[in-house]
Amino acid sequence: MKRLGILPILLSGCLMALTPLSPVKQIEADGAVNDLAFGQDRATLLMGTDHGSLQSVDLQSFKITTLLTLPQVKDFMGDKIDDKVFSIDYLDGRYLILSDSGEGGFSDLRILENGKAKKLFGAEARHAVIKARFIDKDHILYATLGNEAVLYEISTGKEIYRRQLSESKFSDFSLDARRKQAVFGCESGVLTVIDTATGKTLKSIDKLHVDNIFSVDIKKEWVVAGGQDRRASYYNLKTGEHGYFSSDFLVYAAALNPSANRAAWAMHDDNSITVYNLETKSPLFLLKGQKSILTHMIFRDDTTLFSASHDPMVMMWKLK
Repeated sequence: MKRLGILPILLSGCLMALTPLSPVKQIEADGAVNDLAFGQDRATLLMGTDHGSLQSVDLQSFKITTLLTLPQVKDFMGDKIDDKVFSIDYLDGRYLILSDSGEGGFSDLRILENGKAKKLFGAEARHAVIKARFIDKDHILYATLGNEAVLYEISTGKEIYRRQLSESKFSDFSLDARRKQAVFGCESGVLTVIDTATGKTLKSIDKLHVDNIFSVDIKKEWVVAGGQDRRASYYNLKTGEHGYFSSDFLVYAAALNPSANRAAWAMHDDNSITVYNLETKSPLFLLKGQKSILTHMIFRDDTTLFSASHDPMVMMWKLK
């Protein structure tokens, strides 16, 4: 474990030697962006905003299309406000939109297909859902504030399973490329990898974080996370190799590229992003230009990264 403690100090000098990269494109949404996803064949970038919108960006022309604007909801004072979109997803012609119902902290879950939106459930179901993703065309995995993993069947409106992963508050989850496994992070700092079909826990990782985990990702055999303890962590599910890089700021966002040999973390108080080579544990790129605290990052391919923050600007980065 001594090697892991020394590693962040050695790498801090390497960061100073990196030439900062600027974004190659800035995309302006209609509100602060809370989640990103890709549409069909990754030809479009999807953005879920505080303005209650699902927006699509054509990644050739960069034309922005608003696919859905949710009705306004009432706040605790009874005033109408925009319906905040928590998370979005896309699979086989269907868009998934999770938003605030405006009633008691409960959530609305909708599917948009062929231009028509259908609500799966709303405040009456009393579900405090924080994030949702498609597993296949008839199943959705969602996470509750109480760190429950729930598999929901669209055709019947029934829960296939509901698994309490821990007693700690939920933070984030991410699916692997096949949507067969998911990694969950929570307030306690424990990472839990589950089988999405059954909800069975495949791996519990409790050695990397000592405080709230903000962001997680999983690709192939790698899991990465970032947390309140200022650690940017990595774990290999096959070999058990693990460690972390110490940050000088809270690590609000983490992402893996499709090949799972590069990891990006938001590690600094100027909202810059550091991209590391997971094989050598060395920093590759320092990305500067994000203006607010990051909320989400997503790789389109091994060299193209998109990042969103608490403002309308989404940055596109090229890592060559």
